Amino acid sequence: MSSSMGMASVFVLSSLLLSPLAMAEESPAFVAQNAARAAAFEQNQAELTAQHQNDVQPQQTQAKASTTDEAKDS
Repeated sequence: MSSSMGMASVFVLSSLLLSPLAMAEESPAFVAQNAARAAAFEQNQAELTAQHQNDVQPQQTQAKASTTDEAKDS
């Protein structure tokens, strides 16, 4: 009997402790904060991608120039 009572009390306590988290996911403030984080992440990813493309582009042109120089030497 005490075992089932212990299980019931654990269930009730966990429900009470976790209910604010479940409500937070539905609150407008939580949704707005989540959207702001997602937007900031997307912007950061776009900036990193653009920066990477800018870094790679000059290296590719230098590599092409060096291959044409080698062709001229032969």
